[in-house]
Amino acid sequence: MDHQFGFAWIALCASLAIHVTDEALTDFLSVYNPSVLAIRRRLPFLPLPTFKFGTWLGLLILAVVALSALSPFAFRAAPWMVRLAYVFGAIMLANGVGHVASSIYLRRWMPGVYSSPLLLAISIWLLLVARAG
Repeated sequence: MDHQFGFAWIALCASLAIHVTDEALTDFLSVYNPSVLAIRRRLPFLPLPTFKFGTWLGLLILAVVALSALSPFAFRAAPWMVRLAYVFGAIMLANGVGHVASSIYLRRWMPGVYSSPLLLAISIWLLLVARAG
């Protein structure tokens, strides 16, 4: 595995940062929090959190910084990073699909959908590079 794994890792971290910015600018929490409250009413055993904007944004920034800080290990293709890439890539793939699918289902642009194609493409790239390694 060459440096492509490291570049794919950095690209997905950057894509996540762009996606977080997209969600913040399009008021993602105005859709997320009411959805969580509705789900909780039907399925009270699910521990889904609601967020205030500052907490939500701070946690996502922390996640982007922490994932980005792992980049040197990605360039070395550490075996544990390859396993982590499957998790990171799969979660980001599901995230992107969720935004696109909900936009299609609700017939309106959902918060975060503008950056979802980038998130989808880069997460697939990371998963393919991890698999090839």
